[in-house]
Amino acid sequence: MTSIIKLTAVSGVQEESALCYLLQVDEFRFLLDCGWDESFSMEIIDAMKRHVHQVDAVLLSHPDPLHLGALPYAVGKLGLNCPIYATIPVYKMGQMFMYDLFQSRNNSEDFNLFTLDDVDSAFDKIQQLKYSQIVNLKGKGHGLSITPLPAGHMIGGTIWKIVKDGEEEIVYAVDFNHKREIHLNGCILESVSRPSLLITDSFNALYVQPRRKQRDEQLLTNVMETLRGDGNVLIAADTAGRVLELAQLLDQIWRTKDAGLGVYSLALLNNVSYNVVEFSKSQVEWMSDKLMRCFEDKRNNPFQFRHLSLCHSLADLARVPSPKVVLCSQPDLESGFSRELFIQWCRDAKNSVILTYRTTPGTLARYLIDNPGERMLDLEVRKRVKLEGKELEDFLEKDKVKKEAAKKLEQEKEVDVDSSDESDMEDDLDQPAVVKTKHHDLMMKGEGNRKGSFFKQAKKSYPMFPTHEERIKWDEYGEVIRPEDFLVPELQATEEEKSKLEAGLSNGDEPMDQDLSVVPTKCTSSIENIEIRARVTYIDYEGRSDGDSIKKIINQMKPRQLVIVHGPPDASADLAESCRASSKDIKVYTPKLQETVDATSETHIYQVRLKDSLVSSLHFCKAKDTELAWIDGVLDMRVAKVDTGVLPEAVKGEEEAGETMLTEDGAGQDPAMDVGVTGETAGEGEGEEGGVALAAVAKRAMKSLFMEDEREPSDESDVIPTLEPLPTQEVSGHQSVFINEPRLSDFKQVLLREGIQAEFVGGVLVCNNMVAVRRTEAGRIGLEGCLCDDYFKIRELLYQQYAVV
Repeated sequence: MTSIIKLTAVSGVQEESALCYLLQVDEFRFLLDCGWDESFSMEIIDAMKRHVHQVDAVLLSHPDPLHLGALPYAVGKLGLNCPIYATIPVYKMGQMFMYDLFQSRNNSEDFNLFTLDDVDSAFDKIQQLKYSQIVNLKGKGHGLSITPLPAGHMIGGTIWKIVKDGEEEIVYAVDFNHKREIHLNGCILESVSRPSLLITDSFNALYVQPRRKQRDEQLLTNVMETLRGDGNVLIAADTAGRVLELAQLLDQIWRTKDAGLGVYSLALLNNVSYNVVEFSKSQVEWMSDKLMRCFEDKRNNPFQFRHLSLCHSLADLARVPSPKVVLCSQPDLESGFSRELFIQWCRDAKNSVILTYRTTPGTLARYLIDNPGERMLDLEVRKRVKLEGKELEDFLEKDKVKKEAAKKLEQEKEVDVDSSDESDMEDDLDQPAVVKTKHHDLMMKGEGNRKGSFFKQAKKSYPMFPTHEERIKWDEYGEVIRPEDFLVPELQATEEEKSKLEAGLSNGDEPMDQDLSVVPTKCTSSIENIEIRARVTYIDYEGRSDGDSIKKIINQMKPRQLVIVHGPPDASADLAESCRASSKDIKVYTPKLQETVDATSETHIYQVRLKDSLVSSLHFCKAKDTELAWIDGVLDMRVAKVDTGVLPEAVKGEEEAGETMLTEDGAGQDPAMDVGVTGETAGEGEGEEGGVALAAVAKRAMKSLFMEDEREPSDESDVIPTLEPLPTQEVSGHQSVFINEPRLSDFKQVLLREGIQAEFVGGVLVCNNMVAVRRTEAGRIGLEGCLCDDYFKIRELLYQQYAVV
């Protein structure tokens, strides 16, 4: 059965921004990736907000922020609540990406778009999958299955294959890499042939990629020249994706004695470097065949680095001897340790800066790549510094007042709970002696007449049993318990040390080397004019297929329809023109931002919403795996408008039953609202004369109803007509329709099982030498013979092979 397929570009079309797309397959809506750009543009969030309540499932392809950066915000602020599917490495490494991103921003500015708790809440919703694991969706997604396939770009990177009823095959493949690398195998797209729809990116469509050997030599030459010139090398990389390839490459070079680099230092600097390496050690089965063999044969974990020092702060890095090579995040140089080191090291001509990733236009790294000769920059220098002087005193005073207020409130609650019996006794003193009663969990008669305010009574807690539990102030030997006697002397700070700790200072006036999040701080920002004297080089280690390879892969896959996303306009146009030239049958779409592409295979196919009252009156007939029913109904367009996925009140609740699709076929009659259709409400059937899904009387009625909607399409609403039952007196009836087309050879087996002798004579099935079953010129099956018991029995068996509606 043909499905309605639509793709809405939320973000990441005709540009190199974050990737986020809404894919509709019938009534089920996938959110393909949920990315956010480096500048955290709220335009992406505003666009996502329109569709977030419609999403039934999220498919994540890669662990970096461009593919899942907005997920914590969508879950924590927008209310995204649906299953999220990703591979195990995308789940683990995606957390590392988001932890590092948050900490990098929070270390230099007041970052409040999301918190670490939002990250944890979002990733708790992720269902972790393995490659080639088929997941059959339920509920609205009945008949849909999703399968993750390796993309070869990052560890756990995924090409998603979505299949509807075993027929419609949709492939979402962005940022894939067909080449085998040190730590990853290439993508597997050979197994995907002739998909109904391919969604891919054009980021590298016009890019000519140097050979890997040439890039490795360029990197080695740059590193050796800088180190031997007593300079430091800054390599801007991501947190837990492409940095693994660079770490493997550099560690192998350091192990090679001929290179002579073992005497120099190699470091990995980000906020979660230790966790990244530990997760990598436990995910060797997701790596390349070469690393797998190394691990299995020699029992040597490839991520047990010998020369790579793991650092979590600039203080850790300062303990690593110079000259050194540092892999640090973020790759865009907009925040994190890479920006801080760039500002420190770029003014020294001995140093070198290597950029490995083309980030979004507008970032510092992309500006340096596009303008290689730039030597003077005005940069915003952001810092988080400790409060001093008057600011520190004001902060401590306010903090002290807050703590005292909180402590006082806590004591009041504690006293109110612990002395509930005493307060009850005091209240009873105000009552006459004859009214004194015990107080239980349930309020007894007379307790509601106590004196005092309403709020005072509301604070009281009534014990289940009337008892008073006193606090134990001494141990079992009768000695008074003093908490200070149990403190370890070595851990007790002197009064002077405590005062220094409160002021955030230690060793005189020198700042303490501790986490700035536990001491009072503020964020400062200033614009500095920086002269770049260091050598800045871009070496491609993005791990994506180049333009020629993308065109060849698409040509081999031969998709029926192609949607091009995520790439500059000229690259998208070039890839579209190349695909049209290679195959004239392919339909190519290059949508614009917020544009919806209708990629439905059939040209005349519509969705109809059925009411419960109509569904309950249907009589279904089974044909193979399909149940069919004849519908006499009337189309109602008034309550069928669904604005941004929210049904109007008239369609909600009991009235909403389900949906079916009506395919237009046959000749039309006069336009009419009374439509008699054979609607397939479950599965897929084969038709004979009545096997068409829509009776001829419905054609022009449907066309007249939808013509206006086709002329004036709405971007923010879908028009879904409601099919309501006709009144009984208006149902005129219809001629019986036989659906299915049994073969005579199969019917022979049915007759034999029923004890009827049957054999073919000249293409005619002769039964008990009394009845002949033959196929006529019109393709129908006819019975010939005398009217006897065998005739009627054979006719009944023949009718059972059809679904008669």
